[in-house]
Parts: sequence; structure tokens; C-alpha cells
Amino acid sequence: MAVGLLVVFLIAVLGFFFVRYGKLWFQAYMSVADVSLVSLIRMHFTKVNPNVIVQAKVMSAQAGLNISRANGISTARLEAHYLAGGNVMNVIHAIIAAHRAEIPLDFDQASAIDLAGRDVLDAVQTSVYPKVIDCPDPARSGKTTLSAITKNGIELRVRARVTVRTNIEQLIGGATEDTIIARVGEAIISSIGSADTHFKVLENPDMITRVVLSRGLDAQTAFEIVSIDIGDIDVGENIGARLQSDQAEADTRVARAKAERRRAEAIAEEQKMKAKVAENKSQLVLAEAEVPMAMAEAFKAGRINAPDA
Repeated sequence: MAVGLLVVFLIAVLGFFFVRYGKLWFQAYMSVADVSLVSLIRMHFTKVNPNVIVQAKVMSAQAGLNISRANGISTARLEAHYLAGGNVMNVIHAIIAAHRAEIPLDFDQASAIDLAGRDVLDAVQTSVYPKVIDCPDPARSGKTTLSAITKNGIELRVRARVTVRTNIEQLIGGATEDTIIARVGEAIISSIGSADTHFKVLENPDMITRVVLSRGLDAQTAFEIVSIDIGDIDVGENIGARLQSDQAEADTRVARAKAERRRAEAIAEEQKMKAKVAENKSQLVLAEAEVPMAMAEAFKAGRINAPDA
């Protein structure tokens, strides 16, 4: 009787799981997605959403991807990525898009990119359809133009547009768009600063792009620079003249300060001389005051006699 009850219990449990996951298993079976009922039951206990896994396997099978259990997109690998907190559907969509565009991207690489916090689907789409980045980006820096000064002191305000596509191999550990914008901005300012006059830059704006592209600014980044285009160049202030004017004003203030110091020293010397004159006069007065006293003392001592009448 105990054996019979155990058999009935097992049959009831299997019936429960078949009723609950039978539709998913039949969908996977008809799509040749290689998802067993045992795997669906295991997902129930491991808290994996079987709908996501089955849908991913069905999409992979229908797209012609390798879903073998040995080295393909197997059910176990999808479960592991799900449990690791990855976005299974985003990874599958990215692999299918890369497969259609003939971009080499396997499941391990795509899942690693996804777990690293990068949007792998957006990366594949950017590889197929390059995107344009403004330099500078008003949303990031609040500035609409780059300010650079040529050797003749004229300020040029430049706005550039950088076309990039994703470098899948460098996506993990590669620098982001902010680095691209910073490097391109620095190279543009440097190339303008090396120009003798602003006329050369205005006549040949492509000289900036040639110099910038030759520097390999996309090294160690997650992107590959396709092109750099100068969108606009405006002439700003004459910084050189303003600096010269400021320098002349500063020199004038320094000269005035030195002249004022010399005048103050002269006044101090004059007052010092006046004080010495006053001191000498006081000593003279004291000396004159001592003469009558000395004469009286001489009369008293008989050293001086009054003349006879």
C-alpha cells in the first residue's frame, strides 16, 4: 500500500508539472529548441523563469544559432546567465543581430558584456549603424563649442561631430563615449593652436580632421572612429590683442607703483633733511644760550674786567 501511495504521489506531482509546463515543453519540442521537461521542473525549484529560457531557446533555434548542449547556447548556460542577473533576452537579441550582420559574437562574449553592465544589443546595433556624437556634448558639459586660439591670437569656436561604431572586442574594459569626446576635443584644440593664423583654419577646416584622425584617438576605447566632421567654426575674440592690452596696463601699473615709491622715498629723504636742519638749529640756539652764562661766569671770576672810564 505504501508503494502504491508513493507511486500515486509521484504521478500526481508529474501531472502537476506537466499541466503547468506542458505547453512550454510542447512549444520547445515543436520548435526543436531542445528543452526537456526535467529542465523545466528544475527551473521551478531554482527560481528561473522558464518562459524566458524557452523563448530564448526557440528564438535561437529559429535563427539558426548553435544550441547544442556541448558548445552552443544550451539550456543550462541560459539558466546560469539568468541566475547571474543577466538579461537573457537582450543577449539573444544581440547574438541574432550580430549573426545576421556577420559580426563575430558568441554567447560567452555577449553574456560577459551583459554582466559587465553594457548594453550588448545597443553595441551590436551601433556596429551595424554607426552613431554620431557631438563634440562637445551640451548634455554632458553644457557647452556648445570648443574654444581654441591660433598662434596669431585669434579665438576660434569649433563644433565637431564624431561618427563612431562599436568595437566589440574592446567593449569589455574599453573607455566610453566621454573619453572619445575628451580626446577629440583635446586634439582639435591642439591642432588649431599649432596653426599660424586663423585664416588657414578657416580656409581648410579639413586640416583639423586629418590631424585628429592620424592620432589614433580610439585606442583602448569601446569604439572605432569612422569620421570626424567640423560642423561649424566661428571667429571669436582677439585674445592676443586683449592679452597685450592687459599686459601693457599691468606694466603701466607697475611703472606707476615704482614711480610712487621713488616719490615717497624722496619725500621721506626731504623730511629727514628738514629734521636734521631743525636739530642743528636747536643745537645752535643751545650754544648761543650758553654764551651769556659763560661771560657772566668769567666776570664773576675776574677773568674779564670792565674797561676803564
